[in-house]
Amino acid sequence: MNVIKLLPDELINQIAAGEVIERPASILKEVLENCVDAGSTEVNIHLTEGGLKLIRVTDNGIGISKEDLPYALTRHATSKISSQEDLQKIVSLGFRGEALASIASVSRLSLTSFQIGNQHAWEIQAEGNQIIAIQPAAGSLGTSLEVRDLFFNIPARRKFLKSGPTEFAHCEAIFQRIALSNPDVTFNLYHNGKLRSHLAATDIPERIKQVLGEEFRETALFIAEEAADIQLQGMISRPTFSRTNREMQYFFVNGRFVKDKLLNHAIREAYRDVLHLDRHPAYVIYLHINPDNVDVNVHPTKIEVRFRDARAVHQFIFHAIHKALANGHNEIMSETGLPDSSHESNTFSHATKKSSLSYSQNRQANLPLQSAAQPPAFYQALFGEKPYEINIAPTLSAQDETDSPGFLGHAVGQLLGIYILAQNNQGLIIVDMHAAHERIVYEKLKRAFDRQALPTQSLLIPYLFQGGSLDTTTVEENTPLLNQLGFEITVTSPTTLAVRAIPSILKDADISKLISELLADIRSYGSSQALVNNRNEILATMACHSAVRANELLTLEEMNALLREIEKTERSDQCNHGRPTWLALSLEQLDKLFMRGN
Repeated sequence: MNVIKLLPDELINQIAAGEVIERPASILKEVLENCVDAGSTEVNIHLTEGGLKLIRVTDNGIGISKEDLPYALTRHATSKISSQEDLQKIVSLGFRGEALASIASVSRLSLTSFQIGNQHAWEIQAEGNQIIAIQPAAGSLGTSLEVRDLFFNIPARRKFLKSGPTEFAHCEAIFQRIALSNPDVTFNLYHNGKLRSHLAATDIPERIKQVLGEEFRETALFIAEEAADIQLQGMISRPTFSRTNREMQYFFVNGRFVKDKLLNHAIREAYRDVLHLDRHPAYVIYLHINPDNVDVNVHPTKIEVRFRDARAVHQFIFHAIHKALANGHNEIMSETGLPDSSHESNTFSHATKKSSLSYSQNRQANLPLQSAAQPPAFYQALFGEKPYEINIAPTLSAQDETDSPGFLGHAVGQLLGIYILAQNNQGLIIVDMHAAHERIVYEKLKRAFDRQALPTQSLLIPYLFQGGSLDTTTVEENTPLLNQLGFEITVTSPTTLAVRAIPSILKDADISKLISELLADIRSYGSSQALVNNRNEILATMACHSAVRANELLTLEEMNALLREIEKTERSDQCNHGRPTWLALSLEQLDKLFMRGN
């Protein structure tokens, strides 16, 4: 008696459908991708009860011929690839030839299409993957797909579906993803007969505004970087616009929405220095790369990708976002005192004048910065001076007071020894002097440390690290990189590593944790930020202790000098912990607070 048996075709189709179709949103994703591949310029979506009862998608694409309609519902039949070479360089969103067949196997489906040159449209109906009829029909140019009674033939699967509102929320998320990746297409979304979203064809910045809202659009940083055959563009949030969840995160690779740990890691690392760990950035990022260098044939849902040179992609994304965040405050100021979102460029810059305030070696006697009086020895050794001391000429000239030296304007006073109050041509600037000074000192420490060769410290007794075969292999294959990072590690057994030297600045770090993170990063991303992160934690602590403290009174000259330092320091609009260092209130905003002009 045979134990192993061939499964019936109906069961095979249902199993295959389970890999692609999880809920109404899964159907909507596949169908919308087909609409885009068909060259549609307008797509209308009608949902009933979140897609549980009805999903209708109509486009104005090239359509499907009568002869091809049966093949459209056949597994592994597609017009998008024809050879193994095509599979290596996917340029369309769909290519597996499984979507419509999978949908048909678990629903009641009707597909109507009209091509140019035909006298009328043709309709094909299927139920549980069984074709019922192919007949003439009325219809305009393009294709219309109706899906009813999802999982009518699989009651067990239907039980796992949620309520109509919940399923609609999932469908809306898919709708937004497709809309963001195709701004040149008009989308209309109806739910239970009511128009829920109308997105007219536009450009990328405006489409981002349509989907993510005016607040994100006005405060976001624009990025546009290119190197060889890879391009990156989009918008990323300032750290002050961070969220408690990852809902407003969209990453597209060649127009395809993806969730990839390598890409997420690169973005997270770029934000690490300006964002608190329990907060998440918002972003819409488009990566364009040669299709030969990316594999999208990883998972049936096509939401995962693999890169041929993962390390290069990771570093490219990291540096592009890191650069944008570093220059985030260098944007043209609008009349409201906020960044002018009409200037979409990664080369934003302020037309600032050089401050006429000078820094001298002689400290004012009335500057009560006790932490600055005796800086840490390491700090002074790095700089050769005390760069955080604010030493200025005793008074400001009349010319100095009339010419605004930068976008933060002139200081007018100090509030409770904590905040600096300044005014520019637009209104009021409020500066957290400790947070701002901490960022200034921190960035100077990093630059000074990076200019030096990375000193190492030999361990008197080698630290024995117990790892696995992956760890020993990583060390053997990456010895030059480890030496470059300041580590001397040798393999003493298949499961034991001997750490003989580490960077001097990390001599008090948890070696076991450091080595574990270091090797894991190298395996996953081809490099490691573990060293940088540990180093930065130490430098951040030093900067915090070296910055001016609360309740320390500054003169106007000293406050102005601090403002000029903020203007020329990277990432100065956030402290090392992700908090804002300064805020702007326009005159219009102040007038509203006091009900002036109403």
